[in-house]
Amino acid sequence: MAIDTKQTKSIGEHWVASELARRDWAPALTRDGLERTDILAVRTVGERVQIEVQVKSARSAGPRTSWPLGTKSQQPPLHGHEWFVMVAADTDVSQPLRGFVIPRSHVAAAAWIAHMEWLTDPSAEPGKRNAGVDRSRVFLPDFTGYEGRWDLLEQPTTEAPVLLPSRFHDLAKLDRVGLPPEHPWHDELPEW
Repeated sequence: MAIDTKQTKSIGEHWVASELARRDWAPALTRDGLERTDILAVRTVGERVQIEVQVKSARSAGPRTSWPLGTKSQQPPLHGHEWFVMVAADTDVSQPLRGFVIPRSHVAAAAWIAHMEWLTDPSAEPGKRNAGVDRSRVFLPDFTGYEGRWDLLEQPTTEAPVLLPSRFHDLAKLDRVGLPPEHPWHDELPEW
């Protein structure tokens, strides 16, 4: 049976909206076509903060689960309140959904690093890997540090800890991998 991608998108967006509401955010789903934002949410207690959330959903929850993160996902943040929530919805509906709460700049770095590592892998057979960065995918194990980290939304994305695998830090320093153009970490690569 083929998976309905629109249904998968809907599952993720509505689940994220409900999780935000449970945590004192007032979420509003945006109309299709609003670039970079699926949900706008305003904090309802304490300091009034607005966040923008882009949701990416996959109908799988195992280690081979991945999310396509093309060039739009690799754009630098426009401000300090842009987030992604990656949703893994197991095809076994008895299993709970999993959410990974990640600052946009971290997603952009991960998408670029994962793709460039794959593309420029010196052990790969020459001529076999030629997909552009618009075909980037990041696998669930690379985002596990962000699982369930709804608490990160309480701060600007620039203050959130980088929870990517340490190997990504090493790869970002390599000339063959690096970071996407205009990424804020070009000025200074944070430690993680």
